[in-house]
Amino acid sequence: MTDKDSAIADFVNINRRLWNDKVNYHVVSPMYNVAGFLDGADSLNKIEIDLLGDLQGKRILHLQCHFGLDSISLVRHGAQHVTGVDLSNRAIDKARELAETLNLTTSIRFICCNIYDLQEHLSCEQDELFDIVFTSYGVVGWLPDINKWASLISQYLKPNGIFIIAEFHPVLWMFDEMFTHIEESYFNQRTIVCQCNGTYANRNAPISNLSVEWNHSLSEIIQALINHNLRINVLQEFDYSSYDCFLNSVKTDDGFYQIKGLEKKIPMTFAIKATKTV
Repeated sequence: MTDKDSAIADFVNINRRLWNDKVNYHVVSPMYNVAGFLDGADSLNKIEIDLLGDLQGKRILHLQCHFGLDSISLVRHGAQHVTGVDLSNRAIDKARELAETLNLTTSIRFICCNIYDLQEHLSCEQDELFDIVFTSYGVVGWLPDINKWASLISQYLKPNGIFIIAEFHPVLWMFDEMFTHIEESYFNQRTIVCQCNGTYANRNAPISNLSVEWNHSLSEIIQALINHNLRINVLQEFDYSSYDCFLNSVKTDDGFYQIKGLEKKIPMTFAIKATKTV
């Protein structure tokens, strides 16, 4: 077995190490602004806020929640209860710490697991299903099996429940880091194993890890949702990122970020709202 084959087989542990190493640098980074968040700043963006709508009394499952800022923001927006799930044990430890600091432990819980193992930690019984399943920004690229992901979303939604995703557009992952040339296929043709230095929230962080990722086209994502009884209500594409997390980016007059030289030429974000039909 080659080193690449070994990495693919061990992708869960490799990616857990990667994200565990990122957590401490993310928590203190200006991008995440934890101090401002603790003082009441909202971590959600207009894209997802508009799709989420009124959250009063809602039960929400937040997949790949990192260290919980958006999960907590969902509670602040009125959700009755939020369950956040993430692969990284360090991220989940920090999420629980933040929830305790904000006295929100009765309204939120965090589960540490690979989401494909979620049924080992969370019941699919009818009275424990969710009104909304939510996920956002930098999530689908870590998933080898999009059909299984869509199946899990459907299983945990109540009938007529809502799935919402706001995510970086798959076109972005075709480019090299500096966006000078096309490096990968738009389509899911291979497992991408690479060495990652630093992190998007701190390029100078003294960390270096393997990552194991997959490119998933928009059609692959949408068809998986359709295959699992999720009717697409909204599909949006945006020519900007709300986050300054890409190299060679420029800030727009509206406070968003685009790629220098590709301004208004490529999609950078997409959003989907879907309803479980049965």
